Amino acid sequence: MKEFRFKIILILAAILLSIYLLYPTYQDYQNNKSLQSALQTKQEEFKKKNPEITKEQLNRSITLVEDSIKAADPSILEARKKRIKLGLDLQGGMRIVLEVNTGKLLEKIAKNPDPVFKQILTESINESNVSEESVVTILGRKFSEKGIRLSRYFGTIRDEDSDILDQLTKDAEDAVSRAMEIIRNRVDQYGVSEPSIQRQGTRRIIVELPGVANEEEAKQLLQGTALLEFRIVKDPDFTFNIMQRIDKVLAGKVSTDSLGNDTSKTTSDTTLAADTTQKQLSPEEFAKEHPFFSVALLDPQGRSADAYVKEDDRTKIEMMLAREDVIKEIPDNVEFVFSAKPIGVQDGKGVYIMYLVNKAAELTGGVITDAQANVDPNTSAPIVTMTMNSEGATEWARITGANVNKRIAIMLDGLVFSAPNVKGKIPGGRSQIEGVGDLQEAKLLEIVLKAGALPAPVDVIEERIVGPSLGQDSVASGLNSALIGYLAVGLFMIFYYRQAGTVSALTLVLVILFILGVLAGFQATLTLPGIAGIVLTIGMAVDANILIFERIREEMATGKTIKASVDSGFARAYSAIIDSNITTFFTGIILYQFGTGPVQGFALTLMIGIAATLFGALVITRLVLDILVAKGAKINVG
Repeated sequence: MKEFRFKIILILAAILLSIYLLYPTYQDYQNNKSLQSALQTKQEEFKKKNPEITKEQLNRSITLVEDSIKAADPSILEARKKRIKLGLDLQGGMRIVLEVNTGKLLEKIAKNPDPVFKQILTESINESNVSEESVVTILGRKFSEKGIRLSRYFGTIRDEDSDILDQLTKDAEDAVSRAMEIIRNRVDQYGVSEPSIQRQGTRRIIVELPGVANEEEAKQLLQGTALLEFRIVKDPDFTFNIMQRIDKVLAGKVSTDSLGNDTSKTTSDTTLAADTTQKQLSPEEFAKEHPFFSVALLDPQGRSADAYVKEDDRTKIEMMLAREDVIKEIPDNVEFVFSAKPIGVQDGKGVYIMYLVNKAAELTGGVITDAQANVDPNTSAPIVTMTMNSEGATEWARITGANVNKRIAIMLDGLVFSAPNVKGKIPGGRSQIEGVGDLQEAKLLEIVLKAGALPAPVDVIEERIVGPSLGQDSVASGLNSALIGYLAVGLFMIFYYRQAGTVSALTLVLVILFILGVLAGFQATLTLPGIAGIVLTIGMAVDANILIFERIREEMATGKTIKASVDSGFARAYSAIIDSNITTFFTGIILYQFGTGPVQGFALTLMIGIAATLFGALVITRLVLDILVAKGAKINVG
């Protein structure tokens, strides 16, 4: 048995690794059952306590309970992240194909579009719909044919038509990037788990939203114009005072006299810091004394009142701020908002900044005409310059003049992308944003600023809705087809090849285990075509075993010993098995490279299945047969 030790260890390692990778999927299944049971119980309790509760209030309460359960047990989210993801056709949801309307974009950025321009633009759009040419190229050609210079509507009088066409092409391409950024930002806020946002061709965006059933709400989310705002960030002293009051309320330290006046004493930041130094509070004691500041960490240098919130604590903070007693402590004209992107990572989790800003916007993004990400020639630091129209320039000069040495938050759809400091009054509508992390971040800020100025309308080209019940039916049908296929093939192998066929049927179970383990390990998405790929793999795995067993049978018919027949049978079947599987594997690569959506899902499981099939036939089956031969067992191949 020593000669088989390496193969045995290899196979056992593969089995254990697959089980380890698949365990989060099993854990997530159990968590979902427990969570649904708990939510159902809570829902009945809410209805019993308040029979007149509305559906909206009930859903909001249930959502808060669900978020609190998930926040209290991080393993729930960890298991969901590591499980085998289900595609749209198995989970249910929406698949929408959007197309950026280049024609509307050109019409919006054109200077004084007259009837001639609109007629040529309409003709260009119609021609583009039935050809492969872009609207910009067709528009340039038609203007040239009519002897009209593009500078009449775009750019400046000194610009050549070729330069304007290049810029318009760039604007059209950037419009898709801006649209994708806006959509991704909104989908993240909407709370869709495992969304898929992909670019297709030059103008189209494919959005898959698993678990989303509200068609109109989702379409409004994706098609609405981005809301870009400039809001004042509140002073540190004001912000810290509000945070202290919230912290006291959460800790139960706010009391009122008979007249309703607040009698609690104000705690300074020095006193807050002393709670952990002088009293030597443990983290658990500090969380009890200061529940808000235990999750909203302040700058230890005291330069601002921006709070740093870990990704796992965002839901906890939002639940705190949603409490009625906390809402009373926050003035009506301000609100807490988060940064759009994490500013760093701690313990593998993103860290976000929480700001206190005015609810009312000082200025909206509609006044921005251009934004460019560049490198400052003096400091070599990345900067973003933005230009406003005349109306915006006047307002911007007033706003910056009245808020010198204050910060202005640049927000898109309720999230802060940057909060630069105002150094002085900025006349002329042209300003520069500094303090950007790197050029990539500056480019992102450019896209955000442009998104408000040049909203590229998106049209729904195709939409498909898969209901949860239909998704569950697809899962059941797919699993049943795989089970029936395995039983049919396994029974045939056992009946036709007897003892060797039994080895093949058992090996097939491990092959399926390996396929699912690899899918879980790479966090791939399992789709209905993917299940079809697994079913096809079952047939291909048996095909390899049939070639081997037929070769062994031929060798045994010549009078060779069982050991010699097994050795010769595998040796003679190698070339045919490798050739057939490699050609199929290359086909899978081509399908994955050039296909989209379901085709890619089929190709992925097919390629993984081929690799697992070869391992099962050439390693596992061979090992079992070799062990049986070594023990002197008589192998029956039918």
